[in-house]
Amino acid sequence: MSLLSVLQGLRLLGILDVQNTPCAREAILHGAGGSVAAGLLYFLATSRVKRSFDVGFAGFMVTTLGSWFYCRMNNAKLRVQQRLIQEGIKNKVAYEGTVMDPTKKGKAEDKRECS
Repeated sequence: MSLLSVLQGLRLLGILDVQNTPCAREAILHGAGGSVAAGLLYFLATSRVKRSFDVGFAGFMVTTLGSWFYCRMNNAKLRVQQRLIQEGIKNKVAYEGTVMDPTKKGKAEDKRECS
């Protein structure tokens, strides 16, 4: 069993398939950074080791969840925009050269006003 095969099937706590879940890797990396920052800053401010660990863990959870939801919202917004663009392209192809062509409506109205 090679290291590559172990990493390909990597699951976080057996729950989340990190490799195949969108935004999971980035959220966990951001959470790790948030954990270190929160725990270290709290330790430097108070010198309390156990409480610093607790603050670090809370920082991990908050940063991971915040990053996860932010990324998922952006992905959802991007998918909606892509769907609208695809529908617009389909409509343009379907109506191009016909009377219902949206690009000709403005030109036809301008010609009627000028005559």
